[in-house]
Amino acid sequence: MNLNRKNHWDTVYETKNPKEVSWTQDLPKTSLEIIRSFKLSKSAKIIDVGGGDSKLVDYLINEGFENITVLDISITALEKAKMRLGEKASKVNWIVADITEFEPKIAYDVWHDRATFHFLTTPNEMHKYIAIAKKSVTGYLVIATFSDNGPKQCSGLNIKQYSETQLALALENGFDKIRCLTEDHVTPFNTKQNFIFCAFKRDKS
Repeated sequence: MNLNRKNHWDTVYETKNPKEVSWTQDLPKTSLEIIRSFKLSKSAKIIDVGGGDSKLVDYLINEGFENITVLDISITALEKAKMRLGEKASKVNWIVADITEFEPKIAYDVWHDRATFHFLTTPNEMHKYIAIAKKSVTGYLVIATFSDNGPKQCSGLNIKQYSETQLALALENGFDKIRCLTEDHVTPFNTKQNFIFCAFKRDKS
């Protein structure tokens, strides 16, 4: 595991509450709308990559999904999410892992990632991520990154911006683009961050 990366995110989650980090969403509206569009059964296996203490898992549980996994490099982030969910936390499979070293034990119908992929700024890291996704996704992939109109940094780290074309190109060997859309995320500090969300279907290559 990349200990520098792990230590960075553990420190962030140990020292800041949700209102002090830019990515907080009370309602992950776009993610939910995209996942709903797949018309999944409630037994579908869904993984939220880099989910941290995101509230997406809360909504998925409330909508009746029975096989939810949340993965994050920070154990602190996941402990916060468990505390928030209380008894409902037992309905979720929690995994502490660096996504570039993740060894999935099952195949997923949906792989959701809001703002993890764009932190992978070297070709080696990106290739590892995509290889793992190809190995473990049988259905759909949803990735959201900062767009080319979005920030160039997050939480003090450099990120890689993407246009729709660039994101589709990065994933073309294994995933067919369904659709993309942009969203202005309003942070708790009342600033705007432009995201691009793209949904893909595994092409079985």
